[in-house]
Amino acid sequence: MIKRAAVAAGAAALLTAAGAQAANPLFPKLFTADPSAYVDNGTVYLYVGHDEAASKGRDYLMKEWRVYSSCDMKNWTDRGSPLQASTFKWAKGQAWAADVTKRDGKYYFYSTVDHATIPGFAIGVAVSDSPTGPFVDARGSALVTNDMTRQTAITWDDIDPAIFQDDDGQAYLYWGNTVLKYAKLKPNMTELDGPIQTVGMDMFTEASYLHKHNGTYYLSYSRNFPEETAYMTGPSATGPWQYRGTIMSKNAKVKTIHQAIIDFNGKSYIFYHNAKLPGGGEYRRSVAVEEFAYNADGTIPFIKQTAEGPAANPSPACK
Repeated sequence: MIKRAAVAAGAAALLTAAGAQAANPLFPKLFTADPSAYVDNGTVYLYVGHDEAASKGRDYLMKEWRVYSSCDMKNWTDRGSPLQASTFKWAKGQAWAADVTKRDGKYYFYSTVDHATIPGFAIGVAVSDSPTGPFVDARGSALVTNDMTRQTAITWDDIDPAIFQDDDGQAYLYWGNTVLKYAKLKPNMTELDGPIQTVGMDMFTEASYLHKHNGTYYLSYSRNFPEETAYMTGPSATGPWQYRGTIMSKNAKVKTIHQAIIDFNGKSYIFYHNAKLPGGGEYRRSVAVEEFAYNADGTIPFIKQTAEGPAANPSPACK
């Protein structure tokens, strides 16, 4: 969620106003974290939180999300900040992990912020006509608040939303810390459709992410602390789930890792964060990406973090 300083400096020199050509970590000019990716019209859009803590900071300082786009998984264009925590007037800050999807021509951005009047973190939803924003608050209130979930006593158990739309159009929202929760969404994408459910599992920490590949549902997440990335598979978006194992080891300098998995132009990729930029650390993270191939039986192999990242994969459909 190992580069030497000289290598990172060389990568930074390649950054231009239009875009960046770099290996891992992807963005040498900013500390970024909590990646989420969405593929649309042959383009991959990568949404990240922006770590702004000072080098000796002792807490997260995150005011905005950033978005980048790529036509080949190697060259990234900085599209600016599509949304800030301050966009949600009912919140008091903290632009934590988010996820994005598209429905009926609009883009929906599910995000974690600290609620201003209901103690604890909450999930908001914003909407835009473009994957690069700007996004505006779609409800004027939180979609999920801490007083709606009583499974734990902590105030940060409603974080890390992951949005998934199944082939039949049904949308599901997964989220949580310590306890994994999910709920169906109504077609308007801004209201829960039924009760909040939980997934019984051991050693779940956070960062749930649901995707589908060749008819199988994959529910990946962070387990233990410091975190490693693990996953389960099932026959539907709600399981039942079978634990499959760990696919990425914990980081050396930061306790979190936070993955997102996509297919793009015939290949598969996992985004995550580490702390491998010069000056990186617990509150100054850096997003990276690796290519991987599913095993013949559909399982995901163990994936190593690399400095090189994936090879270029140009998409002829990219716009």
